This record gives sequence, structure tokens and C-alpha cells, in this order.
Amino acid sequence: MLARHTMNAPTMWSELSRLSREMDRFFGGEQAFSRTGVYPSLNLYDDGESIVVRTELPGVDPKDIDIHATANVLTIKGERKRANIEGKVSFHRQERGHGSFSRSITLPQEIDANKVQASYKLGVLELVLPKAEAAKPRKIAVQS
Repeated sequence: MLARHTMNAPTMWSELSRLSREMDRFFGGEQAFSRTGVYPSLNLYDDGESIVVRTELPGVDPKDIDIHATANVLTIKGERKRANIEGKVSFHRQERGHGSFSRSITLPQEIDANKVQASYKLGVLELVLPKAEAAKPRKIAVQS
């Protein structure tokens, strides 16, 4: 009887990712942040009044971050510059990428793009996106 080997989806994707990294390493390629939807990773939550987004951008100068917000789409673009390493070096491992990145996400509710606040501290970008008045829940009185 032949054993049936199945691979679940998370395992399959992690194996494909590992294979891609190994191929990049083998061929001497550099892995930049150009894969949209992957970098930067972020957390998004709703605090009742606003949608809050926190994303890690270590090594990125705040001047190199470009943020665009519309009623329901947030786009974060930027660039992490290549580290200036003096002399001739031979990398044994290069996991921290450099280059341009762009990430767009659809927001769960409409926001007031004119009131968005952004702060950057210790490599973490925090965006507070106030909900549009029309998107906020309203209590409706029942008439009897």
C-alpha cells in the first residue's frame, strides 16, 4: 500500500518561501522590499473612534516614508537605503533588505483622510485614521 503524503497550505507556502530564499542566495540575488503586500507587515485595529495601524519600519528614515489615505484605502511607500559598508566584504548572510517598498490595504471602514495622524518612534510607524462620521454607529431611538 502506498502512503499518501499531503502537505497543508501553510507548510507548502513556507517551503516555497524557503526555496525562494535559497535560490536568491545561490544566485547571489538581493531580496528587496518590492513584493507588495508582504512588507511592511502591520497590525490594524479599531478602537471605536478610529482605525489604528502600526507597522514596523526599522532602519527607514521618516523622510523616506510616503503615506496616502483615501476614504477606504491606505498606502504606505518608502525606501530603506543600503547600509554603507566600507571596504571589501563577503556576506555570509544577508536577510535585511534594502530598496523601495509599497503596501496598500483596503480599510474596513471609511475614514476622514483630512484628520489622519502619523507618528514614528523607535522604528514603528503609527497611524491614527479617524472614522468618517457616516461610518460611526449611531443609536437610534425607537418611537412608540
